[in-house]
Amino acid sequence: MKGLTLNCMDRKTEAYELVRLGVKNDVKSHVCWHVYGLLYRSDREYREAIKCYRNALRIDPDNIEILRDLSLLQAQMRDLTGFVDTRQQLLHLKPNHRMNWIGFAVAHHLNSNGAKAVEILEAFEGTLEDDYPPDNERYEHGEMLLYKISLLEESGFLERALEELYKKEPKIVDKLTYKEQEVSLLVKLGRLEEGANIYKALLTMNPDNYRYYEGLQKCFGLYSENGKYSSDEVDRLDALYKSLSQQYTWSSAVKRIPLDFLQGDKFREATFNYIKPFLTKGVPSLFSDLSPLYDHLGKADILEQLILGLEHSIRATSRYPDRTEKEPPSTLLWILFFLAQHYDREGQYDVALSKINEAIEHTPTVIDLYTVKSRILKHAGDLVAAASFADEARCMDLADRYINSESVKRMLQADQYYCTVHKPFPLLKVALAEKTAVLFTKDGDQHNNLHDMQCMWYELASGESYFRQGDLGQALKKFLAVEKHYADITEDQFDFHSYCLRKMTLRAYVEMLKFQDRLHSHAYFHKAAAGAIRCYLKLFDSPLNSLAEKEDTSKTPSQKKKMKKQRKAERAKKEAEEKNEESSSSGISRSGKRHVKPADPDPLGEKLLKTEYPLSEATKYLKLLLKNSPDSLETHLLSFEVNMRKQKILLAFQAVKQLQRLDAENPDSHRCLIKFFHKLGSMPAPLTAAEKLVWSVLEAERPSISQLQEKTLSEANKVFLGKHEESLMHIVAVAEMLYTLEHTKKLEAVKLIEDSCNKVMPMNGALGRVLEWKLKDCIAVHILLEKVLIDQDAALRWKVRCAEYFPYSTYFEGSRSSAVQNLLNNQDSKAAVNGGASHPEISQGANSFISNGKLEAFKSLTISR
Repeated sequence: MKGLTLNCMDRKTEAYELVRLGVKNDVKSHVCWHVYGLLYRSDREYREAIKCYRNALRIDPDNIEILRDLSLLQAQMRDLTGFVDTRQQLLHLKPNHRMNWIGFAVAHHLNSNGAKAVEILEAFEGTLEDDYPPDNERYEHGEMLLYKISLLEESGFLERALEELYKKEPKIVDKLTYKEQEVSLLVKLGRLEEGANIYKALLTMNPDNYRYYEGLQKCFGLYSENGKYSSDEVDRLDALYKSLSQQYTWSSAVKRIPLDFLQGDKFREATFNYIKPFLTKGVPSLFSDLSPLYDHLGKADILEQLILGLEHSIRATSRYPDRTEKEPPSTLLWILFFLAQHYDREGQYDVALSKINEAIEHTPTVIDLYTVKSRILKHAGDLVAAASFADEARCMDLADRYINSESVKRMLQADQYYCTVHKPFPLLKVALAEKTAVLFTKDGDQHNNLHDMQCMWYELASGESYFRQGDLGQALKKFLAVEKHYADITEDQFDFHSYCLRKMTLRAYVEMLKFQDRLHSHAYFHKAAAGAIRCYLKLFDSPLNSLAEKEDTSKTPSQKKKMKKQRKAERAKKEAEEKNEESSSSGISRSGKRHVKPADPDPLGEKLLKTEYPLSEATKYLKLLLKNSPDSLETHLLSFEVNMRKQKILLAFQAVKQLQRLDAENPDSHRCLIKFFHKLGSMPAPLTAAEKLVWSVLEAERPSISQLQEKTLSEANKVFLGKHEESLMHIVAVAEMLYTLEHTKKLEAVKLIEDSCNKVMPMNGALGRVLEWKLKDCIAVHILLEKVLIDQDAALRWKVRCAEYFPYSTYFEGSRSSAVQNLLNNQDSKAAVNGGASHPEISQGANSFISNGKLEAFKSLTISR
């Protein structure tokens, strides 16, 4: 018992020693084993805890407390067979307890035996009196009934489920769920007319629920999964929604949904009527609402023509074309706002910027204008200016957390130094973003607050920024912090295993368990795991010692001295934090826990970099990706890279086959295919029996790959080029593989890239000239020329060429980018200092990027707010 007490005081080592001593003194005491299990459970060592509980049950098999604790761990670990047995034992020991009946039924449901679960619930109902439930348990009993009906539906007993629903209606408190369950059963039973009537009743309660409209369409036989309808179906749908719009005049959904299926003039008319009120009211989210329409052929053109027509009419007469009353001046502002986002979506950044600039001149106090301008500049490639305008928006409303977050995200994307008006000064690249982010955290250790708040978007963006800068320690720390959040979310379900059974929130409980089972397939976890794997791969390719030596040789003596001072300051700061921690540790609560959290033992991620086996660490996260994201191309690309470095030939080949299955025509899939068989061809002949077996498998599988049938790798590479000679990234993949197969063909590979042509995208209607190449692809090509093909002249030529295509790109130093403007401004300032003449138009253009962010005002902000 002393060990259990010490465990609650965070004195883990002493607690384990005492409890082990207790077990040693009386190995046949179920109490000792139970307490031992409690210690393991508190440390999340669930498998060890289960072993201890089972030892306790051998001694006292009918101990209800131990059985209950064991059942919670079995549910947590998804030992469903054991969970069923334990819940059955609890029911036999205490059959008059409602929770034991419910727990036994849920256990069978989770174990894929819904019919048995229904039998158990009906048996439990048989033990109840006719006037059950009492008033204080009506809701819980109604939830149990709804759960039983959902079980019947899931098991395929639809008629029986509907009969039970009608029979138990007086005892079901949640009438909305009752109606939704009823209509679901009616539609599945084919009773569509009755279902349509219920959906109409539901729409009177909530006319903006899209699911109800979808269900109503199904009842009328007018629903398509892919959104494609015949002309007759479109006419029927149009008539349906016109009648619904007369009933639900204030509903936005009933006017928005027809835009998805209408075409031509009907679409034009419906869109015209839909957008006018939103432009008049000034709804900033209008473009986000309509953005799915851009995936429908021809609708973007109609939208542009409509908005341009409205703009012309407002400028000329201050009225809409079909109205006599004048519109308020703000209508033109929101038309320009919409047009800026439209042209940004279509890649016409010049026009988008001219529209948003006009909107800002019209009303310079609207914050949304600056956030959209920031987004346009980001898409155009000027990340520094994007960060500046995002920060200007933030300074206009310091109490808005969303705008603050947008500003932080832009800063992290920039990876650049920020400047004052006259003189550039270096800041830590992520420090300014972090300082901005912590404005909305609690007092105290703000950095830890961001972690405690599970602010995953920030940690991912910060990790990516550190990775781009080459700081693998900090990058790993951020990525693994996100991974820890998912471990905590998994752990958080533990308390609900008993709570949900007690409160009878059974349907929500089962849905929560299903969500937990697919938790690691979430996009944020995928990004974090992929980021961590890339860090470990880089660490394997360039070990820590060689990285340090490379840094030392590349830095000047003054830079080394500066770095030494910085490390010394960081060490002093860390020691001061530890000292403060020790001085405040005297304030201990009665429970023995400290009021303050211990200092981070590895703030810079240095310990993470010292791992001896980076590929083993990468494999841990790779296994999670392979299990939870098997349909992601990136998963198998990472699997290929890891297993090739580990010399796991069969696993690498498995990754190649998965890539071919998912997208054989993808440039990365082609790269992996050629690299794999090229590596295979350079390996020595097999000697051991295991190696011979691997080779025999590969020889048997090679004919199944259609790209390589009776072809050499060079021929396969040429065939791939013939299929995709219009695509830049496919051409680049072919050029890279040409160089990989034969280093002597480097010039040919470079020429292949440089001969590629940036064509105008085929577009109809009012849209202007847009080129096919994407900025991120061109950046990747430049890195390839510079780092892989190692041709600096070609890289420079490519940079000059892309600067014309992307004039706002800071990476390519385009003529309109803030990088060039700041450079010109600095030169102009130096000339002015030396007595030379300045150019006010250049200075004005540069300062528009530098001072718009009000960074000098930001510097005066303190975290005290």
